[in-house]
Amino acid sequence: MIRITRSICIDESELHETFVRASGPGGQNVNKVASCVQLRFDVANSPSLPDDVRARLSRLAGRRLTNDGVIIINADRFRTQERNRADAQERLVTLIQQAAIRPITRIATKPSKTAKKKRVDEKKRRSDVKRNRSGPLGD
Repeated sequence: MIRITRSICIDESELHETFVRASGPGGQNVNKVASCVQLRFDVANSPSLPDDVRARLSRLAGRRLTNDGVIIINADRFRTQERNRADAQERLVTLIQQAAIRPITRIATKPSKTAKKKRVDEKKRRSDVKRNRSGPLGD
């Protein structure tokens, strides 16, 4: 079990990993070893995720989400398969943690009477300043 938050845990059987050859650092070893990890997580059919988290995760995933509702994360930063595997899982956990945070809804408020009065007084003061800038009238 991978713990995401206090209430959300994902079973490791829900993650599907495939290993492919990576580009980048590694020298000649790159041509021999499949060190790049392609992690797949089915968001649409995961029993571990609540519906609201699933919806936010689908929005956050962006182009990493397929039409079938599967998130694909490619990890090839490191030379070893183990480190790339851990990196891919960390990135998935971070993404789900971001989706688990409920956005704070804005509560509409009205300005107080004092705030309205201050605003009008400031407008009058600016108006007087601008009016006094003009030259003498009636030449």
